[in-house]
Amino acid sequence: MKRTTVYTLVTALVLGVSTLLFGAGEVFAHCDGMDGPVVVAARKALDTGNVNFVLIWVGKKDESEIKKAFQKTLTVRKLGPEARELADRYFFETLVRIHRASEGAPYTGLKPAGRDLGPAVPAADKALADGNVEPLIKLLTHVVNEGIREQYAIVKSKKNFKKDDVDAGREYVEAYVSYIHYVERLYGDSVKAAHGHYHEPIEYEKNTHLEPESH
Repeated sequence: MKRTTVYTLVTALVLGVSTLLFGAGEVFAHCDGMDGPVVVAARKALDTGNVNFVLIWVGKKDESEIKKAFQKTLTVRKLGPEARELADRYFFETLVRIHRASEGAPYTGLKPAGRDLGPAVPAADKALADGNVEPLIKLLTHVVNEGIREQYAIVKSKKNFKKDDVDAGREYVEAYVSYIHYVERLYGDSVKAAHGHYHEPIEYEKNTHLEPESH
């Protein structure tokens, strides 16, 4: 399988699994974090004086606004440490706001560095940094495996209800629908490319089945 195909599938699977873990529409997008890729690029642009490091994060129609904000920031930075800090913050917020708007996502402010993004997003970034996608695939395969087994076990345990026990039958139907939707959503997100941003949950919910077992 070609490497580009592998990365496309893994990207879709990351978002698909994250949707299952966090709920529909509640996938972490870390581009608005102070330690996220957009702000990292902004710092590099300001330190080097090269705006091209950030232009890749916005559309062509927004280039002019970003360039103006960049030049203003460089000018104000020269006025002293406090001015530099305020100017940098202004540029970070402007860049992230425009980036998110171009992806159809609302801007809700810069998020602090060190947020708990769960295992999927950091693993996806680490795979790119290390040039090795295998640990990410192992993590996601484990999560999917455990999730399907859990959903399957629940619906199977409710399947053999007595025909006259309507309440038990309804419990089976509820479990069945959840099981089918789980599998359907996972498959659908895994075979199509994911685009744009998703709303972040207030707090990442820990899941005991996230880390792959060591063998």
